[in-house]
Amino acid sequence: MIAADRTAAPDPPHDAAGGSTGGPAGPGRRPRRRWLKPLIVFLLITIPAGYLYISAMQSRGGGDAKQEQAARKGLEEGWPSRLQRRVYGVWIPPYSADVASYETNSWKHSSLYLQFTTSAEGFERFLNKVGSGPDELEAGEVTIDDDQADEVGWKFEGDHHWTGTVHTQKKPLPTLQITANLDDPEHPRVFTVSTSAP
Repeated sequence: MIAADRTAAPDPPHDAAGGSTGGPAGPGRRPRRRWLKPLIVFLLITIPAGYLYISAMQSRGGGDAKQEQAARKGLEEGWPSRLQRRVYGVWIPPYSADVASYETNSWKHSSLYLQFTTSAEGFERFLNKVGSGPDELEAGEVTIDDDQADEVGWKFEGDHHWTGTVHTQKKPLPTLQITANLDDPEHPRVFTVSTSAP
């Protein structure tokens, strides 16, 4: 008899259930999923890219929405900040009523739209504070143009007692277009556009 070859490969190890844990796939072994790794790589690339695209579109849409909202918002009730008043060279008399303002900014210039109702004395003090004066007013003059008025919904039409002046200063100091409604001389309603350009 020929002795059995002791160098033959040992049987593959078996797990606790008796199944083979190595060697070629057999009837009891699941086939390897070769497609799983490429799928994971694909998802790792495409999902972040998709989020970036969505974020960019939302950001772009948000910027447009903010511009439209600002355009619709117009005048805001209340006094402009101290910084705005200093930058635009405006002053508001104490105890003024119906105070509202609106600021616009562009690469060409920045403007502050301001309105308030004050007393005759308050109006005179306002003119002096901004560097102008009652003597510079011209009866019947509306110094704020239609495009500017449309920006905030001002109407300078009808049979009213208008007076106005343009106070021009050396740059970088702002230019002030001042118009007032004197239908009630004791309580003039003042409209001002102060524009600062670099």
